[in-house]
Amino acid sequence: MGHPRKSRKKYNTPPHPWNADRIKEENKLSQKYGLRNKKEVWKAETMVKRYRRDARHLLGMATEQTIKEREQLLSHLTKLGILTEQSRLEDVLDLTVEDVLRRRLQTMVHNKGLATTANGARQFVIHGHIALDGKKIDSPSYLVKKGEENLIGFYQSSKLESQYKARTENKSSEGSE
Repeated sequence: MGHPRKSRKKYNTPPHPWNADRIKEENKLSQKYGLRNKKEVWKAETMVKRYRRDARHLLGMATEQTIKEREQLLSHLTKLGILTEQSRLEDVLDLTVEDVLRRRLQTMVHNKGLATTANGARQFVIHGHIALDGKKIDSPSYLVKKGEENLIGFYQSSKLESQYKARTENKSSEGSE
């Protein structure tokens, strides 16, 4: 057991620090999803590794307890929106880092069109302009659950909402001419 105020590390570092292929892949992910540093990629990789490890363990056994754990793992991943409703336990083995990165609040804000770039979306979230069901969330790494996707919007006291509406109205009027 550790100290209650010092949380446990949520990621594993790469086994070899200077692998050129891995570094290039991490740079692509960082650029595409607007991540601050490699630690965010490593956190997503660690999540995927843990889910896959649990799935391999559960596939190898067939007791009543493992059947319950299979259902719990699948329902957890379905709630997060990483897997679909019809997914099987074998589909967990096919998970990638991008599946987790797509569910981050920062990525959802960018994909929804509330920000023009992934880095801009990160800045909006950190500065408190983005809300989820009316509640301000200032963590870009927040994993958005499946039912919360439509609840993402600007915070009610944010000045960006009026600017955003004006910008989208100008684009739509230019496209109609």
